[in-house]
Amino acid sequence: MTSRLSRLAVAFLATALTTVGITVANPAPASAAMTICYNTSQAGSYAGTANQAASIWNNATVNLTLSANCGSNLRIYQITGGGSYAVRTSLGNGRVYIDTQQAAQYSPLRIMTHEIGHILGLPDNYNGNCAILMSGGSAGTGCTNPYPSSAEANRVSNLFAGTFSATDRSADIFRDSWPSVLTPVS
Repeated sequence: MTSRLSRLAVAFLATALTTVGITVANPAPASAAMTICYNTSQAGSYAGTANQAASIWNNATVNLTLSANCGSNLRIYQITGGGSYAVRTSLGNGRVYIDTQQAAQYSPLRIMTHEIGHILGLPDNYNGNCAILMSGGSAGTGCTNPYPSSAEANRVSNLFAGTFSATDRSADIFRDSWPSVLTPVS
C-alpha cells in the first residue's frame, strides 16, 4: 500500500510540475496494478511493432503493464486502406487498426504507439509537435518519435491509478490523426 501511495505521489508531483513547465523523468515502473493483454494474431507484419510499442508504454508508465497474447483486452489488426485508427470500448480495452498504406509513409512504430495511446485513454492533440505522441500525423511524415511526452505518460499512469477519470463512453473511435495517403502529383 505504501509503495502504491508513493508511486501515486510521484505521478501527481510529476504531472503538477509538467503543468508549470518543469519536466521530470518518469519513475521506473514498479509492479503494475493492471495488466492489459494485447493480441497480435491479426496484426500481420506489425506484430513486432506492437511488441515494441507495448514496451515503450511499459517503460513510460506506472500502474499498468501491456502483455502479449495473454488475452484480448486489446486486439491489433493490419488493414490496407481506410487509415489507421483505434476504437476504445473502455479504458484499456479496444481495437487498433494499422493501415499498411499509411505505415509506408509514416513511422509504423509512431502510429502503433499513438493508437495504443487512445486505448490507454489519451485523445488526439493535432498541434504538429513531433515531441507530442498524440499529435499523430500532424507532425508530418518526417516525425518518427514513438515516445509519449512525460505529460502524456503521467496522464496514462494517473488514469490507471484512478487519479483521473477517463470519459468512458460506450465506444470511442479515434480516426483522422494520420492524414490521407499522399497521392502522387502527375
